[in-house]
Amino acid sequence: MRQAGRSLPEYRALREGTAMLDACLDPAMASEITLQPVRRHGVDAGIFFSDIVVPLLLAGVDVDIVPGTGPVFADPVRTAADVARLRPIDPAALAPITEGVARTVAELGQTPLIGFAGAPFTLASYLVEGGPSKDQLRARTLMHAEPETWQALMDWAADVTGAFLRAQVLAGTSAAQLFDSWAGSLSLADYEAYVAPASRRALTHVADLDVPVVHFGTGTGELLAAMRDVGADVVGVDHRIGLAEANRRLGGTTVVQGNIDPALLGAPWPALEAHVREVIAQGSEAPGHVLNLGHGVPPTTDPEVLTRIVRLAHGEL
Repeated sequence: MRQAGRSLPEYRALREGTAMLDACLDPAMASEITLQPVRRHGVDAGIFFSDIVVPLLLAGVDVDIVPGTGPVFADPVRTAADVARLRPIDPAALAPITEGVARTVAELGQTPLIGFAGAPFTLASYLVEGGPSKDQLRARTLMHAEPETWQALMDWAADVTGAFLRAQVLAGTSAAQLFDSWAGSLSLADYEAYVAPASRRALTHVADLDVPVVHFGTGTGELLAAMRDVGADVVGVDHRIGLAEANRRLGGTTVVQGNIDPALLGAPWPALEAHVREVIAQGSEAPGHVLNLGHGVPPTTDPEVLTRIVRLAHGEL
């Protein structure tokens, strides 16, 4: 899962004194942070270290990640005039990302690297809300109150994040993941009408590059088939529903990813082991299964626990 290394002491040591967005735009640091969990845990793939709002920053949006709060925007985007001021991403601005990916791919050798980008709805939500929100109320209001403004914002976000993802694939990633953190706030009808077209548009940026695409969201159990249908080969499932049910909702035809509950990483090993084995068993009912967490790695996680899960998955326990 993205930011897989943030529980590691070597990550904290490397990041000390460096702001999150500065770390994301430092090719050497972003590469090293990506590699750390691969070295430590022996996982089967790396996922490029970045943040959902990085492409917004590269497109000229004034955003900062405030510790303990998350992304904060100096000028929220809430009107047609606000949207009109947004500019496309300059390909030259992507240089730190492509360099970071290229360095990482060279270090990983035969181990694949997964590219990462935020989905248009999550980006648009951050922009409209001005920061993190529990319910995305302003964003959901805008989509209904001013649908043309909303569509223009979503089209812009789709192209910015699509360019960000394409740059990573062209630099050497073996797969691409679109991460929709806030889509779980939507009804299926609203997702299909106001969000799916932009997610589809974002994924057209990598459609010609012959890499598998993963689409993941949190709280999106009701949206799984719609998320697949925008152009995904693999659907990520969070911890809220079992993979057997997810597979049923996907018609038994789609590879699934997930979905170890991050909360169990702090539980006694027998409980965690039983849970991991159950996730693997349920995943075996799908056409394919990528085992990982149902959301990000909590920073308080004992790294040895993650290594032990990898060994269990590899049949070494």
